Amino acid sequence: MVDIPVDTRLAARRPTRLEGLRALARSNIYFAIASIVVALFILSATFAPLVSPHPPLDQDMAAFMSPPLTENHMLGTDSFGRDLLARTIYGARYALAIGFGAVLIGALGGLIVGVAAGLSGGVTEWALMRFIDALLALPSLIMAIAFISILGQGVDKVILAVGVALIGPFSRTVRADVLQVKAQAFVEAAGLMGVKRLAIIWRHILPNVIFPLAVQATIRVSYAVLVSSGLSFLGIGVAPPTPDWGLMIAEGRSFVSFAPWIAGVPGTALAILLIALSIVGDGVREHFDPKLRKQG
Repeated sequence: MVDIPVDTRLAARRPTRLEGLRALARSNIYFAIASIVVALFILSATFAPLVSPHPPLDQDMAAFMSPPLTENHMLGTDSFGRDLLARTIYGARYALAIGFGAVLIGALGGLIVGVAAGLSGGVTEWALMRFIDALLALPSLIMAIAFISILGQGVDKVILAVGVALIGPFSRTVRADVLQVKAQAFVEAAGLMGVKRLAIIWRHILPNVIFPLAVQATIRVSYAVLVSSGLSFLGIGVAPPTPDWGLMIAEGRSFVSFAPWIAGVPGTALAILLIALSIVGDGVREHFDPKLRKQG
């Protein structure tokens, strides 16, 4: 009998993170359903001109405040005769753009500040952490309102304001991870061998910090969407007639007693997206966070 050599490296191969997500979807039905819902929102937002039955700003005064399930307007119309289904589909585009854009700004800012604070030490670390404490002293919504009052209204202004408000939480997460990685033996050995500081950061610090930061970012997307919708609801976020869900809910609250669908349609879409994003974020965190896996 001929012995067939076995590639031990293949046998000991660890599952990739993509394979881990697939296993998570197979083992957790709620995560799988939430992922499908988020994917549908992303697809509808991306191909909004193709799937929307009407342009979001077109007015049909003959169908003024029509209830759902009418002939030309499946989800009814608002007080200006605009199709609610079309505005809700386009609203998903703005909600996701603001959510992902704000989280990207917050994560990049938190990465820079967190790495600088974790590696510098001394007075520099103290100053950076006091800056982060100042950002965290106020709730993110209040902080975003303060920035909006300075920057003005608009989608880009909301993305920037919410993103800056998220720098604080991301910075604390990154700094904690940097301090933990910096204390590892392989980082100390690299320093003793004369490896340049930038090379240590690029080869050893960042690879061990980026993925936990990405996991944390998945949780913050739903929060960014909620804060941006809250700003629009208060009238200081996205300016009308932009089909923003928070703005649509604010416009429909005056008619909730006799036309509840005007606020109910965007409110339901917002609730479904927030729940789905929260389930996906919690599932990713529980699956990939080593601390939570050890507790489990």
